[in-house]
Amino acid sequence: MAKIQTVQDARRDDGAGAASGRAADAPPPTPAEALETLAQALAATAVERDRLGGHAARERELIRQSGLLRLSVPTAHGGAGASWSTVLGAVRRLAQADSALAHVFGFHHLQVAGVLLYGTPEQHAYFLEPTVARNMFWGNALNPLDRRVVARAELDGYRIDGVKSFSSGSVGSDLLTFSAWHKPSGTALIAALPTRVEGITVNPDWDAFGQRQTDSGTVRFDHVRLEAVQVLQAPGATPTARATLRSQVAQLIMTNLYLGIAQGAYQDARGYVRDAARPWFASGVERHADDPYVQERFGEFWLSLQAARALADQAAQALDEALARGPSVTAEERGRVAVAGAQAKVLAHRAALSVGAELFDVTGASSTHNRHGLDRHWRNARVHTLHDPVAYKIRDLGRYALLDQLPEPTPYS
Repeated sequence: MAKIQTVQDARRDDGAGAASGRAADAPPPTPAEALETLAQALAATAVERDRLGGHAARERELIRQSGLLRLSVPTAHGGAGASWSTVLGAVRRLAQADSALAHVFGFHHLQVAGVLLYGTPEQHAYFLEPTVARNMFWGNALNPLDRRVVARAELDGYRIDGVKSFSSGSVGSDLLTFSAWHKPSGTALIAALPTRVEGITVNPDWDAFGQRQTDSGTVRFDHVRLEAVQVLQAPGATPTARATLRSQVAQLIMTNLYLGIAQGAYQDARGYVRDAARPWFASGVERHADDPYVQERFGEFWLSLQAARALADQAAQALDEALARGPSVTAEERGRVAVAGAQAKVLAHRAALSVGAELFDVTGASSTHNRHGLDRHWRNARVHTLHDPVAYKIRDLGRYALLDQLPEPTPYS
């Protein structure tokens, strides 16, 4: 089976440190070291880039050079073979620094998960070995609610036509996972293609008030040829319980994005209160940080973060345990992962919105100056938490609590 040959060969080097200025004989950084270096580099320009929006080409290159694109790829295909707990922790740390680029990073790994969960061993090698060898970035055009992309059988493959919206990470990507509606079967197929093949056009038209650099363009497919080897889930196929864990990977990536946003908002507010804020005249204290009302609010922030962290870590561990069972994972086990994920997502959602909005109650009027960029935390959280209604997660938890009913697999649960 031939490997993908349509992405620039210039990306064959490992990119893990050549541009970092390390001495040639220095040991390569550990993934944890690379993550911290990357997070600090993204944080340094996050406020300015949030104002600019658009495609963060330089920062995407920093992610590529970090070596962290291979984090979730199994060692058998040249990757780091990290657990999902580790990958999700990386998403959370990057979101604390820059939630838009953390989104792009997390959705790269989501597409890798899709290949692993939907694909055959042959497809794993076909897609993932070039991913590592050429340090390639995955993008997403899988939006299941948008059925405008259609698949028509053609010889031993398909022809793909239509437009897909909300395609996170598609701008500047090397490979795309996408879904296409197959009318004869009334189901979707899931497949992957190099972004630069003839007939694929990525339009950088994302224009939201938050998450402004997620490269969530609109992707157009015009008479694109899809080979059988590139189809990860054929029309009409019933996904296994293990394959449906992909939606749990997606939900936990979002959970850790929200939690990272909340942590970033908390840290920025904490720094501002300690270093810049002045006490209210009626408080009777010399330092704003000694105001008991300010302390009470930070106590509330802390509690919300601690609870969200605990449930996010618990859910990541449940996901790792389910994936470790391989093909033998059951529908019930998968459902319990969904319950753990729903719990974590609800609390992370609430923490991101509440800390991002309420921090201004303790930082004061001067903190609203544009140079501080503190408003970006709430804007980013508000945009991304609309991905799917949190009320339906709470409904799922209510059904489980009241009726012992586990969530049914959907692209969102």
